[in-house]
Formats: sequence, structure tokens, C-alpha cells
Amino acid sequence: MEEMMSIEPLSDGKIIDSWKHNALPWVNAVRGAEIESRRLVTDRAILDAILACQPHTALDLGCGEGWLALALLQSGIKVTAVDVVPALVLAAQQAGVIDCRVLSYEEIAAGQLELRADAVICNFSLLGKESVEGLLRSIPSLLQPNGTLLIQTMHPVVSCGDLPYVDGWRTGSWAGFNETFSDAPPWYFRTLHAWFELFSASGLTLSGLHEPLDPRTGKPASIIFLAQARG
Repeated sequence: MEEMMSIEPLSDGKIIDSWKHNALPWVNAVRGAEIESRRLVTDRAILDAILACQPHTALDLGCGEGWLALALLQSGIKVTAVDVVPALVLAAQQAGVIDCRVLSYEEIAAGQLELRADAVICNFSLLGKESVEGLLRSIPSLLQPNGTLLIQTMHPVVSCGDLPYVDGWRTGSWAGFNETFSDAPPWYFRTLHAWFELFSASGLTLSGLHEPLDPRTGKPASIIFLAQARG
């Protein structure tokens, strides 16, 4: 109880704590195709963006229950899938993802993931502040020469809502999800400028940007960044 109370409500640690509590509802929601934006737009968008890079190897960071890693494996790509939540890694293994590992972004930033891939993918998995900053600084060491980092995340302009367009922590919400979810994780909002600055500070050069549109609203359902290591 003391450990739970010590976690800051708007922090990287709280994000992990929440996902550990919601691992099973998440697996069920994804495998039950309950998330409409994924069905309509975002799953296909990231998969198409990855396949367009024609990678032989891929690293799925924040792999969740493994749907993307499995889709890449079925496309003939060798995949390593990583997540900090053991229950999600187990679900990915049970789904057929062969190379699954439990590691935090801090551990990856510290050099505990000794491999390189043609494509490093973060699909809606960069929610924190310090952990994300540390992870991105380590990305050049995880990319093969001419490899590509692909990040799909919430579009800053759309996800800002009615709040000021400034960087900062935001409270989470499971709006649109079923009642089995609880204790929504917070997330750190970044403007487009902040993302660009973070890429530059991490030794990465932005090489592409996609804005998949939601057919229901005509607005971006997400944003996909593509970047390469400088030099």
C-alpha cells in the first residue's frame, strides 16, 4: 500500500503502474477488435508505413499484447518485441511472437538491449516524459545503418483538445473503452515543435511524416514520424 501511494499521479512510474493493472482488459479489447480507431485507421497505417521501409528486422518497443509484432512476423520480418509489463509480454508469446523480452525504457537506454534492427517501432507506446527522452537518445544505437525509427502517436493538434497548446502532463481517460478498465494512465503532451526538438537532441533526423485521417471526422487519427540516425 505504501508503495502504491508513493507513485506520483502524473509520472512515468504511474503510467507503468496503470498498464500493469489494465493488461488483461487491454488484451481482451485488442483481440476483440473493440477499438474503432484502430480498426478504421491506425493499425493499417503503421503496418503500411513499416512495410514501405522493407525491413528485414524490426524492434517493436512497447509491443503490448503483440499484434503488430505478429503481423510483421507473418510478413516475413524477423521481430524482437519488448514491453515493460510482464503480462503483456506473456500474451505476445502466447500469440506466437517468438522473441519477446521484458525491459523498461530506462533499461534499454542503459544499454541492456544489445541488438540493431532495420526498423525500430514505437506504436502508441511513447506516453511518458523522462523515459521517452532517454529511450529516444538510445535509438541511434538500436538502428542498423540506414535504418528507420517509426513512431505512431496521438496527433498533437487533435489530442490537445481545449487545453493550451503547451507541453505538459495530462490526466488519462478510458473514455470509449469498456467498464473493465480502471485507473487510466497519465500521459505527457508534446507539441509538434517539442517532438522535432526531441528528435534533434537525440541524434535523429526526421525523414517523413504521415497524418492518417479518421474517415468519421476527416481529422487526423494519429501522426506517424519517420526518422534516421544522423551520420
